[in-house]
Amino acid sequence: MPTIALVDDDRNILTSVSMAFEAEGFKVRTYNDGAEALRGVSASPVDLVVLDIKMPRLDGMETLNRLRRSSDVPVIFLTSKDDEIDEVLGLKMGADDYIRKPFSQRLLIERVRALLRRSEVNRGQGEEAEKALVRGELTMDPARHLSTWKSQPVSLTVTEFLILLALARRPGHVKSRDQLMDAAYSDNTYVDDRTLDSHIKRLRKKFRVVDKEFDNIETLYGVGYRYREE
Repeated sequence: MPTIALVDDDRNILTSVSMAFEAEGFKVRTYNDGAEALRGVSASPVDLVVLDIKMPRLDGMETLNRLRRSSDVPVIFLTSKDDEIDEVLGLKMGADDYIRKPFSQRLLIERVRALLRRSEVNRGQGEEAEKALVRGELTMDPARHLSTWKSQPVSLTVTEFLILLALARRPGHVKSRDQLMDAAYSDNTYVDDRTLDSHIKRLRKKFRVVDKEFDNIETLYGVGYRYREE
């Protein structure tokens, strides 16, 4: 039974959404403050975090920033209806998905289920685990959700891992944006080009922390992306 951390300063949302999750069989832990959520998730890890962006004291952006220092747990952002800047920045900081307020509880539950399914498949749960993939200095182990570059670990979110895995499986072959979105969002979830580009930028940034010369993810403008052959 997956456990979800629901973080929002609106008590009405905490009450109604947690009841909806529990009715669907999820365990829910609610927090009305980012700092409280960080302490709770650190003490007792969860399977997924639903995180509101606009909160007093410690907002969702800073909460995610601190969370990503120690965890790759899947995160869905709750954003304002028209605030596209929040959506893009959230993805760049490591969110896996976002949903805009006001939202349908049914839609949120389906997005949570979709992200949990992607996480489970990626980690090889419930089916035969995929063998580790090695491409030059890159190693990816889907069964353990581990990636390394030059033997140094690179922590990736579920979405980032699936995008890189799709590219690295066939180095030198171009993957269109649609193909990469299908690989990362395999549940008919609509995402636009900007969302994918944000994930690619964050992937590059993470690998350049380990190796500032990293350039293995190539952009072919107007076509897509490819993983450079060694």
